[in-house]
Amino acid sequence: MLTILDNPRSVAEDLDVTDDELILATRARVAGRGLPGPASAKDVAGFERIVGHPMPELLKRIYLEVANGGFGPSRVLSLTDTGNWFSDRADIAMAYHDFAADPDHSLPPGVVPLMDRGCAMWALIDFRTADGQMWDWDPNLCCLQHALAPLEQSLAQWLTDWLHGVMPDEPYSHRELSSRDCPHW
Repeated sequence: MLTILDNPRSVAEDLDVTDDELILATRARVAGRGLPGPASAKDVAGFERIVGHPMPELLKRIYLEVANGGFGPSRVLSLTDTGNWFSDRADIAMAYHDFAADPDHSLPPGVVPLMDRGCAMWALIDFRTADGQMWDWDPNLCCLQHALAPLEQSLAQWLTDWLHGVMPDEPYSHRELSSRDCPHW
């Protein structure tokens, strides 16, 4: 059985955790949260058309097998408006369109806002990568020009951090240090 919830090993030691184990651990962690039921394959396909890239397989499976939003540290956005808003956006498509429409956000195509971390901070996921590389949006560090940065971890690693309870509520420490080189600091 999965030890990810029981054993606070480092992320590096959990690289052999399978998607099946992460899905089981995620389902166990969110049990009792009253989340919406799983999304439909039609909802996934519709959002993939909007983004123009396939959804990373692990994220797709979580939406299809666990819940249509609400999982994760600060509750991942739903694919469709389920009536349960996990940010000030009804769903992930609204967040994606809002980011794309705002010239200050300038996200690369295929990078999708996934979770509102509060205080204008967002966790984003790269649909252009099979493993769902994670990105951070934090305009509070210095300026909008430097708000976006890759986290250099996959969705699986990001979820593992959350399941271990090591997901930061504040800015990521390595981002805070690197932002001090910004001339706008």
